[in-house]
Amino acid sequence: MAILTLTLKLPFYRLNQCKAQEFDRLTELNTGIANQLLEIPKTERRKYTSKDFNHIEIGSGWINQTIRNSCAATKVKKFKCLPLEVNNQGWRIEKKGDTYSVAFSIIRGVKKRIPLAIHQSSHTDTLDKIITKEAKKGSLKLWKSKKRVRNLPSHGKCKTHSRQGIWYVLLSVSMEVPDAEPVKNWIGVDRGQNQIAVASLPNGFGKFWNGRQIKHLRRRYQKLRKQLQKANKRKVIKRLESKERRIITYINHCISKQLVQFAKDYGMGLRFEDLSHIRQTSRQSKKVRSDPGNNHHTWSYFQLETLTRYKAIKSGVPFELIPAPYTSKSDHRHGVIGKRNGHWFRGFDGYQCNSDWNASQNIGQWLGFSCPLDSRPSRT
Repeated sequence: MAILTLTLKLPFYRLNQCKAQEFDRLTELNTGIANQLLEIPKTERRKYTSKDFNHIEIGSGWINQTIRNSCAATKVKKFKCLPLEVNNQGWRIEKKGDTYSVAFSIIRGVKKRIPLAIHQSSHTDTLDKIITKEAKKGSLKLWKSKKRVRNLPSHGKCKTHSRQGIWYVLLSVSMEVPDAEPVKNWIGVDRGQNQIAVASLPNGFGKFWNGRQIKHLRRRYQKLRKQLQKANKRKVIKRLESKERRIITYINHCISKQLVQFAKDYGMGLRFEDLSHIRQTSRQSKKVRSDPGNNHHTWSYFQLETLTRYKAIKSGVPFELIPAPYTSKSDHRHGVIGKRNGHWFRGFDGYQCNSDWNASQNIGQWLGFSCPLDSRPSRT
């Protein structure tokens, strides 16, 4: 059995303004406690417990987690905002009808249930497993988005969020999932910047996900940042960076879902190349480095791998990584080194095909190296 760990991001259902303001106040109080702890040497900080904060109205479980977080932060000098967090003993999920609610005691001696808005197609099965104890609970965190909300109703009872942002609860959950069944064939997935991903069946057609949209976004936001830096608009720059990151994450989520579904439709596994340390080993010219659309440091290849991995484990699709050397330079027909020129690959016998498709074929058909890649001293 494989262990799958998920973080559920669930908005509160019809959270009124009074509770939202109370969450704001307690979060600010929690941040102040954490900053006070940072001023104390770490050796002394570790000795603190919730008993030393009896004068604070926040519950003991939340205070203990704040102490742990402040001790774990080694390079932080001051927290701007430290969300309220509690371990698995400080919360529980309940269900009444079709409505789920989370119960926790954020204030000492007071336990309340707050309804959650659940997307019916994604999280109901996981929450049912938490209730039946088939899934193991992790920590709970109260988190507020920075997104500004406009045109809110004037009456407080129907408000689902405050004017500055939406309140969410982040639940960490671990569960056992069946191991993926062995497969005979693999779908190779080649990642890049011109083509975000290319997945191909063994000796068959391939699916291409073009990277034109991401390149345009990178260049557009880089141009906006330059203009805002000249005007000294730092807050706007930070907001734009957050927006850009959210868009890229959404695109990678969509691609990873389609990759897993593609593998499920044909009953095959997904095979990626291991691109660890590629930013350190690959060479870039100054012209390429200055272009945010082609710079390797803006390439979110690992995020796509991580998202695809956990979706594959959840769906029972086999997933594995193979070494990356020579997957783009070898001919998929016989493994002989050829020449890659941009989008095209040419074999020694004049054979031509798309270079990304050729790489994905090599990844899917990979059986191992015939000889070690590291150089060894010759014997005398």
